Amino acid sequence: MAKDLIPSTYPLTPPLTEEEWLTWLRLLRSRRVGISTFYRLLSEFGDAAAALDALPGIARDAGLTEYRAAHPDDIRREWDSARRTGAQPIAIGSPAYPDRLADITDAPPILWTIGNPDYLARPTIAIVGARNASSLGTRTARRLAADLGAAGFAIVSGLARGVDTAAHIAALDTGTIAVMAGGVDVIYPKENTVLAQEIAEKGCRISEIPIHETPTAHHFPRRNRLVSGLAQAVVVVEAAAKSGSLITARTALDQGRDVLAVPGHPFDARASGCNMLIRDGATLVRSAQDVIDTLARPTPSRETAPIPAEIPRPAADTRALHQQILERIGPSPTPEDEVIRDLNISPDTLLPEIAALEILGAIQRDAGGLLRRLE
Repeated sequence: MAKDLIPSTYPLTPPLTEEEWLTWLRLLRSRRVGISTFYRLLSEFGDAAAALDALPGIARDAGLTEYRAAHPDDIRREWDSARRTGAQPIAIGSPAYPDRLADITDAPPILWTIGNPDYLARPTIAIVGARNASSLGTRTARRLAADLGAAGFAIVSGLARGVDTAAHIAALDTGTIAVMAGGVDVIYPKENTVLAQEIAEKGCRISEIPIHETPTAHHFPRRNRLVSGLAQAVVVVEAAAKSGSLITARTALDQGRDVLAVPGHPFDARASGCNMLIRDGATLVRSAQDVIDTLARPTPSRETAPIPAEIPRPAADTRALHQQILERIGPSPTPEDEVIRDLNISPDTLLPEIAALEILGAIQRDAGGLLRRLE
């Protein structure tokens, strides 16, 4: 969990004053400071201001010369623009931040919201599926969203065409949350402009992306992890064998969420992903009652593979340790805990060096605690 990265000696205190908000944003927007690095810096230095002061020295020690944190004027522009659009910030650690989202390992430190953030505290079901959904697929999404909404659940989705749109529309009167791939004020696709306005009036739109930023390809997996992270369960209505909806389903499993799927005809490519999920153990959905029954069913606790105790080793310089880390990370995503187990070094020793490599630009963190080598 993200909050577990902050030790008890430095309790996570969300910003209260405008100056503190600007400092958090500046640290978060600084070059090569990802979410995990943000939390690590708070953990080590106690607050964002101290972390910002230390950041150039950390970058220099990592071999990066002429490093500068995000410019205060850029952060001020983001803040002022957000307030002009009616967006409100929510920081992790504050009462308004959704508990379920705070439980994922890469929870955003700051969310921008437009609408009523009270919906974030409601019991929530995610409904996702194909953009080119069939008529049956959109009807199914509408029925599920309407019935689950009537049962007291807020419906979360990604405001995409097809299944997402159908689910949002059906849940407008009972509560819906749209997770935006770009800035919370940037409507994509444009055809959902009216729907997005209705969601702002009757539900809530959220995003971790800076205001005014247009979504690009790498934003969508980040958006998908928030869709599943907000939800108690993810229902996939239609999905091809290789689709963003299946990425959301896999992320949901990593986050410990229930995954359910609506079956489809075996010859319909739009249903192949759902049929694969059911084959691999996802709960088959015929109606909203199937979803409700699944959530009511007790589930065994998930066992986490233990990380072996650190074996005493001769002292090695930082450069040698960085090389060992990089040798275990390739261009394909590698789980961070796998690197920790392979090197047999305690997380307290290894994670700051992983953060240093991220600042240096040697590796990149992806959603779900995955690492990729950039060199």
